[in-house]
Amino acid sequence: MPSATEHVEDLTPRQIVEELDKYIIGQEDAKKNVAIALRNRWRRQNAPKEMRDEIMPNNIIMIGPTGVGKTEIARRLARLARAPFIKVEASKFTEVGYVGRDVDSMIRDLTDIAVNMVQEEHKEEVQDRARELAEERILDILIPPQDQRAGNGASENDPGFQVEPSTTTESSSENSSLRQRTREKFRNKLERGDLDDREIEIEVSTDSSSMMQVFGPMGMEEMGVDLEELFGNLGGGGKQKTRRVTVEEAREILTQEEAQKLIDMDQVKEDALERVQQAGIVFVDEIDKVAAGTRTRDDGGAGQGVSRQGVQRDLLPIVEGSNVQTKHGMVKTDHILFVASGAFHASKPSDLIPELQGRFPIRVELNNLDEEDFYEILTKPKNALIKQYRALLRSENVSIEFEDDGVRELAKIAAQVNADVENIGARRLHTVLTTLLEDLLFDVPEEIPPGSSVTVDAEMVKDRLSSIASSRDLSQYIL
Repeated sequence: MPSATEHVEDLTPRQIVEELDKYIIGQEDAKKNVAIALRNRWRRQNAPKEMRDEIMPNNIIMIGPTGVGKTEIARRLARLARAPFIKVEASKFTEVGYVGRDVDSMIRDLTDIAVNMVQEEHKEEVQDRARELAEERILDILIPPQDQRAGNGASENDPGFQVEPSTTTESSSENSSLRQRTREKFRNKLERGDLDDREIEIEVSTDSSSMMQVFGPMGMEEMGVDLEELFGNLGGGGKQKTRRVTVEEAREILTQEEAQKLIDMDQVKEDALERVQQAGIVFVDEIDKVAAGTRTRDDGGAGQGVSRQGVQRDLLPIVEGSNVQTKHGMVKTDHILFVASGAFHASKPSDLIPELQGRFPIRVELNNLDEEDFYEILTKPKNALIKQYRALLRSENVSIEFEDDGVRELAKIAAQVNADVENIGARRLHTVLTTLLEDLLFDVPEEIPPGSSVTVDAEMVKDRLSSIASSRDLSQYIL
């Protein structure tokens, strides 16, 4: 199986930036730095063996207001690398001894993600064989042994199944040959889809442990998992139950069941642990909320400050490199890439403890988005908002076209509201577009029937939004 980084080996940092440009507007410095970080993962894997363990990842801290693309950059980077990726919020963690989640849980969650990712890849590899085995099981149900033939099994009344009544003088070889020919007839019908709507009863495994959740003591989640597995087994996990489904549904259910049997879970876990350790990416958002200088509305005083510094101290060994026990095995965090981000409007990076600052040597400041950026965000990315709304209305057979002047007016209003009310970055475009198209989306398909066409121009945008945008009282509630 290829490693987690092999498929990006032909992508230079410049090409990685070009891929990110398809989804993220501006922020060239941030994209440049994460592209170098991603390429360095592959470079390290191809460095001399005696040097690999010495090459540490250059963790990145991104500084900028909300909605400018910090999270999207990290998410797209992980998808590009097909690496295990998790986004966590630093403000959700507490230091050991306080009620809440401990920082080790981010590594445990990342490992679970990696196991699921590798498991799906292994399933894909055995999918063809699993489908063959599933069809054999369906044929066994349709053509059961003679002494079991009843109910769901094939009968003489089935089309294409004309079998002469057997006599006591028939030899077993003749019966076997007849059964084989019948089975082949049904196999052909199965492959053509002629039997897809037919209902049969299948035996499927049940997992009773999924109905039970056992919580371990604080900071001992893994013990909780072990107890859950233990009680699940005592409760009779893995029992079979009968379901009545169509042949088409049975094929999918049984294919997944057979694929699960074919993969080696020990190998899956081994590959997943290796992938986490060599290619895992942890995105720590809102790291400014645990900086010592932060003062929030719910700040309880000195106790809150102590707790925040405690989170930093607990985070430090994870970022520096330590061993974290998970239910899948021990994970070394030395070469996991950590990308942190924060607005730092009420604090500054220097408010973090010096040791933690040192573990994020690359600092990137992201720029505020202006009107021109909003225009490009609405038009250029592959998943641009106006393209999304076109797709939504196309499902109703209604076409919507955005004139260039209309898009520019939308960008202008979004920038104006961000400046007057609160700067939430590109997220403002969601509220502006939703407000603009609210009546349209409500009227389709009754008032605006299928086959209609709608054009959004500057006049329409001004008519519906200008009065709201110009009123500070209205815009802060509506936009």
